[in-house]
Amino acid sequence: MVEINDGPVRCSVSGGVATLTLDNPPLNVVFRGLTVALGQVLDVLAADDAVRAVVVTGAGTRAFCAGSDIAEFQPLMVPGRIVPAKLALQHEVFGRLDDFPKPTVAAINGLAFGGGLEIAVCCDLLVADATARFALPEIKLGVFPGSGGPVRVTRRIGEGRAKELMFLGEPIDAATALAWGLVNRVVPAGEALAAAQALAATLAQRAPLALALCKQAIDLSFDTTEDEAMRLALPLSDRVFSSADAQEGVRAFLSKDTPRFAASANLNQ
Repeated sequence: MVEINDGPVRCSVSGGVATLTLDNPPLNVVFRGLTVALGQVLDVLAADDAVRAVVVTGAGTRAFCAGSDIAEFQPLMVPGRIVPAKLALQHEVFGRLDDFPKPTVAAINGLAFGGGLEIAVCCDLLVADATARFALPEIKLGVFPGSGGPVRVTRRIGEGRAKELMFLGEPIDAATALAWGLVNRVVPAGEALAAAQALAATLAQRAPLALALCKQAIDLSFDTTEDEAMRLALPLSDRVFSSADAQEGVRAFLSKDTPRFAASANLNQ
């Protein structure tokens, strides 16, 4: 079971829930070392059957993550440089979080700006502190979000609101983020991490194979036509209905018992 107590991404595990903490004071901005560390920890957690759900949060109270370290930008501002030096790695690692086979919950404390918001929306569910603020302010630097924001944020909140967020670059508060569907829940100040961990603990009790395949089925709705998504979802349903977890779930329901689902999703079988 992985425990990481230092470095730009810390990790602790309790009750089947891994908590990843982005830790780059004072605002947990993204730099290459943080992206590398995030990818490494995700690989370990994906393979650890003791981990059933993951929470991602930021150290301190000021920011979940306030975006990229702009001080790193100037050497990258020549044709053909930004992608190999920064964006390709972020695309790959953020994509691993987006496609993570276990449920993920972001606990948003403080600012989720730029690349920080792009990390947050890779998580399945977002829980925000009532004082949290959200922005994609890259337009004010003469650029636009380059690590998934135009796709993942738009899928969450729709074209019109995504364009407002990215064209204007102005922050929105937690209440607006909830109304727009950017986050799933807003909790009182200081309670985002505890609420996210409680939600993850609930998810950790669900059947892991069903969760993983449900996530795949939902993603199909964005990746292909409606008819094709419906067709491709059928084998996923067949697989989950014939699983040991499904048998356990039905047994427990009929017996008025609590189901005891397997630790592993067995996604490769």
